[in-house]
Amino acid sequence: MADQVTKSMLFVRLDSIRRSPIAEAVFRKPMGNPLDYGGQSCMRRYGIPMSHVAQQITEDFAMFDYILCMDESNLRDVNRKSIQVKTCKAKIELLGSYDSQKQFIIDDLYYGNDSDFETVYQQCVRCFRVFLEKAH
Repeated sequence: MADQVTKSMLFVRLDSIRRSPIAEAVFRKPMGNPLDYGGQSCMRRYGIPMSHVAQQITEDFAMFDYILCMDESNLRDVNRKSIQVKTCKAKIELLGSYDSQKQFIIDDLYYGNDSDFETVYQQCVRCFRVFLEKAH
């Protein structure tokens, strides 16, 4: 049996408490502001506990193996910030690049309803299945 390799991931959506917390909850790696109510409601429907708090991205470039962004604007911002640090071990990508349905952007849920939160949840599930199949 092969040894298991542990990888760390950070989910990024700048100025959001909706998309990245859902991604984190689906993948289950607890992280400072609570998740938006609609996101909490969606996660409860699937029995997924939430302990997420939002925080500023700082030394994360050296701490995480992957930084997965929710949209292209976040990807540009994170790449720009990564240039300013001495050590960046993280692979910076769009979470949606792993979506089997090729929906590369995890849509913003600022004005979202229950259906929109469900869509983001399902997209995150698809992305993580592909991510894990590729056995990074």
